[in-house]
Amino acid sequence: MTACSTPRDAMLRALAALLLLGSATAGAAVLPEERADVLYHRYDGGGVVVDGPSVLVRKNFADKVSVSANYYLDMVSSASIDVLSTASAYEDERTQTSLSASYLRGKTIYTAGFIDSTESDYVAKTAFLNISQDMFGDLTTISLGFRRGQNDVFRNIKDANGARIQDPDFFAEMDTRSYSVALTQVLTRSLIGTLSYELITDEGYLNSPYRSVRYADPLSGTGFSYIAEVYPRTRSSNAGSVRLKYSLPWWRASVDGAYRIYDDTWGVRAHTASLGYVHPWRNWTFDASYRFYTQDAADFYRDLFPRRDTLNFQARDKELSTFTANTIGVGAAWQFRVARAPWLERASVNLRVDQIFVSYDDFRDATARGANGPIAGAEPLYELDATVVQLYFSAWF
Repeated sequence: MTACSTPRDAMLRALAALLLLGSATAGAAVLPEERADVLYHRYDGGGVVVDGPSVLVRKNFADKVSVSANYYLDMVSSASIDVLSTASAYEDERTQTSLSASYLRGKTIYTAGFIDSTESDYVAKTAFLNISQDMFGDLTTISLGFRRGQNDVFRNIKDANGARIQDPDFFAEMDTRSYSVALTQVLTRSLIGTLSYELITDEGYLNSPYRSVRYADPLSGTGFSYIAEVYPRTRSSNAGSVRLKYSLPWWRASVDGAYRIYDDTWGVRAHTASLGYVHPWRNWTFDASYRFYTQDAADFYRDLFPRRDTLNFQARDKELSTFTANTIGVGAAWQFRVARAPWLERASVNLRVDQIFVSYDDFRDATARGANGPIAGAEPLYELDATVVQLYFSAWF
């Protein structure tokens, strides 16, 4: 059966696309450069493989308008620990298309866009609006953003012939709204700082129709039994971050660091710290990064509940547990000119590899069995290692 995307799954599946789309908003009072990107991305970890292509094209008109279109495909095969605990492995496909336009007027850029994402049991439609304004001699930039998502959730089942179909008795909706503000300030000739804040509100069906919680059951052969998760129907989250980027003019290199804090009404509190380094050399640009993430569990999360219906709300999603994650990444880009294509200003080939190590403090491998039988609640803690690869070609015209 197909599982709805968890926050971490969605982040990893969209990582490569965000790297491409995010460049469209760099530079508040200057339209992004005209370019095209063709990308292949692959995530492999924890029994889940997600890969596929992405294509992004951006075109400017009259030095006032920039239009971009993106196509993004995920092909998913999964036998993750969540799936193996209560269901069987599955394959699925997600298709995402987006269109956005930016309008430059004086020192202000207005950006609006729409994203459509479709998979067999989940349809998401998102509209967004962003305004950026340069002030004080272009040393200060203020950005305001709004995003509205409306999602339809289905559940896949198997018919009498074993084929996957949508369950006619299940349908749910979810509504997401996001409000953001950011301040970017040139502090010195070599130092730039950014402060940002985001408020997100979710309402509706916020869990997976497939995931279950387990509770202690001495009468069961495994020592526990499963029942469906029950989540609150609302969630509000706040996130604030600070980022500094320092230029090293004697090497033409740069170093940047960031810190982010997050909390929500479910009791999840998270901290993220990252450090990056970029070094150009001739026609090459090399970069390296490190990211540390840690979070506390949601109030209603348990790996093993002591009894059935212990709480009004109950969850066993490992992304709501207590865990830490370390990510190490390296990348290289080679920029060149195409002699046989004079209409191209330049082109580049880019490769980036990220290695992710996740350690869960209170999520256990429920598939483990002891030598003398069930060991409910004493299974080994789960760990996940994943590799994210992004290979893409860019052309400026």
